[in-house]
Amino acid sequence: MNEATLQQATQAGGSDSIGLLMMGKTAVSLLVVVAIILACAWLLKRLGPNRRAGTQHLRVVASTPVGQRERVVIVAVADRWLVLGVGGGQVTRLDTLEPPTTPEVEPPGSAPGGSFASRFAQALKQNARGVVRGRHNGRDGS
Repeated sequence: MNEATLQQATQAGGSDSIGLLMMGKTAVSLLVVVAIILACAWLLKRLGPNRRAGTQHLRVVASTPVGQRERVVIVAVADRWLVLGVGGGQVTRLDTLEPPTTPEVEPPGSAPGGSFASRFAQALKQNARGVVRGRHNGRDGS
């Protein structure tokens, strides 16, 4: 092999490695863009604006499993509660209930019955009265 042919081969090999390097960078860039798109789609699904669109008129009050795939769900719709059986790809209305009356809500700043110390003292007094009554009724608590 002469020297001119060797230089041509070296130059050709160098340009191939540069081409592979550019192709690798392009592939990595493409993967990063695809990953960003997938991450944005996941975030929109989790936190999107339509996430709580139906909660103005429909609210799940309670839910309990009754089997591997079956549940009983209480749903509040307007001024009614619907008891639904959910499972096996279908929803069945089991009953309709009147919602319980809601007690008056106290302001968040006021604690019911005063401070913790006064409520704790009141609970101790009630507990002590229960123990004393149990002894007077022939029960000594043991």
